[in-house]
Amino acid sequence: MPENSPHRRPAAAQRSEVLCRFFAGLTEYTFTTQLGVVDPPLVDYLSQMLAHFVRTDAIYGVRTPTGKRLSQVVDMLAEAQSRQGAARRRLHRHIGDFTLFWTGLYPEIAQCQRKNRKDSLLDYQQQGKRNYLIASRLPADKQSAPDAVLERLSDRFDLCVYGLGEIRKQWEERDGESDGALLLG
Repeated sequence: MPENSPHRRPAAAQRSEVLCRFFAGLTEYTFTTQLGVVDPPLVDYLSQMLAHFVRTDAIYGVRTPTGKRLSQVVDMLAEAQSRQGAARRRLHRHIGDFTLFWTGLYPEIAQCQRKNRKDSLLDYQQQGKRNYLIASRLPADKQSAPDAVLERLSDRFDLCVYGLGEIRKQWEERDGESDGALLLG
C-alpha cells in the first residue's frame, strides 16, 4: 500500500494492535494453559488492562478536578469519595487495576513506591480486592466492565497477581527474541 494512502494505518495504531495481540496471547496462554483458568471475559479484561497500562499516562491517569495527577492509592481513595455514580465506579476500578498491575507485574517497584509515602501503610492486594468489589456494585456506564468480571477480579485477585507474575517471566524470556522490542516501540 502506498505510504500516503488513506487506507494505510499509522504506525502507532499498528504497534498498539500488535501489543494487544501480544498481551492477549500471553495472557490466554498463562491463565488457560498454565493456571487452568478458563474464563475468557476475565482473561480478556487482564490482557486489555496490560495493553492499556503500557502507557504511563494510563497508569497515572487519575486526576483531581483541578488537574492534579494522583499517583498514590490513598489520594485516589480520597478522590473516589468525592465522586458519584459511574465516575466513582471508574475510579474504584482504576484503583483495582493499579494495585493489580503493580503487585502482579512489579511487586518490587510497588514496595519501593510505598516506602516513606502515604501508601506505606496500605496493603495493595487488600485494596485491589476491595476496590474491584466496590466498583462491581456501583452504577455502570456503557464503557464499564461487567459487574461479574469486576467481582471475579475481587474474588480471584491473588490468582491474578500470580498470573501476572508468570506473564512477566514469559515476556522477559522473550526479550532475547527478534521481536522483543515490541514493548519498547
